[in-house]
Amino acid sequence: MSRHTLSVLVENKPGVLARVAGLFSRRAFNIHSLAVGPTEHDDISRITVVVDVDALPLEQVTKQLNKLVNVIKIVELEEKASVQRELLLVKVRADATQRSGVLEVVNLFRAHVVDVVPDAVTIEVTGGPEKLSALLVALEPYGIREIVQSGTVAIGRGARSITDRALERVSRSA
Repeated sequence: MSRHTLSVLVENKPGVLARVAGLFSRRAFNIHSLAVGPTEHDDISRITVVVDVDALPLEQVTKQLNKLVNVIKIVELEEKASVQRELLLVKVRADATQRSGVLEVVNLFRAHVVDVVPDAVTIEVTGGPEKLSALLVALEPYGIREIVQSGTVAIGRGARSITDRALERVSRSA
């Protein structure tokens, strides 16, 4: 099995996410990550799905997704032809004796401290899975207290916008 990133443009309506995720669930595909959010158009949302699946079953699921009423467009985003990022928030032990070491790691990874209390700091970082894993390894000696990580969000490289073309399709069908 290989990992695939799909960008699914959908009408911004209740229940769409459940129907999209349900298609993967019914086929017993493991969704590695799922992120949903608005686009530059109020009527359209983008679902970014990272799934572990072979190419042929993925093609079948893509065809079934296209049949769903609220699905506008599906694009597979190849790693080299897209920008893909995740967000990580990590709370680390950092008393007065450890704080400077933690801050050095934060600077090294171009991360940001977003909260400071006397015995801990919360760090925010974006990047690919390798960068986030490396940061966690570097922070582990200080004591990681809590981790929250988003799913992958991705966008195609270059000037072309899949949303603009999808909006044209929605306007024509309305």
